[in-house]
Amino acid sequence: MTNLSGVVHELKKERDRAAMEVQRLDAALAALNGNSYGKRTGGGTLSAAARARIAAAQRARWAKVKSGQSGNIVTMPKKRKLSATALKSIRAAQKKRWGTWRAKKAAKV
Repeated sequence: MTNLSGVVHELKKERDRAAMEVQRLDAALAALNGNSYGKRTGGGTLSAAARARIAAAQRARWAKVKSGQSGNIVTMPKKRKLSATALKSIRAAQKKRWGTWRAKKAAKV
């Protein structure tokens, strides 16, 4: 009996391996054919009335933003600026780095 359960176990392992191989082959065929299940083929066209409604809603959203009625509108934080001394120290450090790099390069040649 123990030998029979071992055979059943091996057969199940082989079945699982074959199922994985079939999945790989299906994926390869889908890639070669260019067909994917989630891809939409053929676009639906909107009517002129639908486009007008969408445009009007977007204009209303922009008008609300411009008028300052923020509501639930997310704004980006202001960009931070570096001080002149910080820029000066960064530039000096970069020049020093490039100087050492050039010196090492010249020493190798």
